[in-house]
Amino acid sequence: MSRPRVPLVAGNWKMHKGPAEAGRFAAELLRAIPNDRPPVEVAVFPPFTALSAVAGVLKGTPVAYGGQNCHWESKGAFTGEVAPAFLTELGCRYVLVGHSERRSLFGETDETCRKKLAAAVAAGVEPVLCCGETLAERESGQTFAVIERQLQAALAGISPAVAFTVAYEPVWAIGTGRTATPAQAGEAHHFIRDWLGRNLSPVAGERTQLLYGGSVKPDNFGELLKQPDVDGTLVGGASLDVTSFCGIIRAATVIR
Repeated sequence: MSRPRVPLVAGNWKMHKGPAEAGRFAAELLRAIPNDRPPVEVAVFPPFTALSAVAGVLKGTPVAYGGQNCHWESKGAFTGEVAPAFLTELGCRYVLVGHSERRSLFGETDETCRKKLAAAVAAGVEPVLCCGETLAERESGQTFAVIERQLQAALAGISPAVAFTVAYEPVWAIGTGRTATPAQAGEAHHFIRDWLGRNLSPVAGERTQLLYGGSVKPDNFGELLKQPDVDGTLVGGASLDVTSFCGIIRAATVIR
């Protein structure tokens, strides 16, 4: 079956770029993205302190932006947290949910991912649900069991009509210089798409964008995107430089 999914190249800036630098970067990115490219969606995820500056440059342009995290409550005594509605007010299209660094460094659980995803949907922000296994889990043959557990928990009770994105990020490939082979990435993405089709609906399984993340660079992304169930990337370090980020965008245009 041919698919209408448009590739998405998303940059997670993590704890990089203050407001001034982020605003300059966003403006430079707009100038550098080729205007004649085939349909490729582009998004960036700045730190919370830089969201207003980025929104001032990117709002109303083809480049989307989003939050790196959110809380599941709409307001309250949650010092240091950000409500999904705050992201909506800034014009964010997306929010990351369950990134491996949130899980491993800050104790985020499958249950908090479920609550955050539901809150984001209710606020009109599209969740990008992150999932993936550690090296120990892969070596012990638990890759699919881990992915299934994460999907099942985070998407429990969600309507099949809800729009969301899934980013498969093997933890052992994030920031390590190691990248899953195209076959490994394709196998995991096929499992995710099949799971969504069986557990939500065939339409949800077919339409949902599945991103790969983990040491993605311009010179390796093209081969990953050739896999039929890989629809784009959530990239970290390579998104901090306009040249490398645009190189990944161009790789997407060549393949699709």
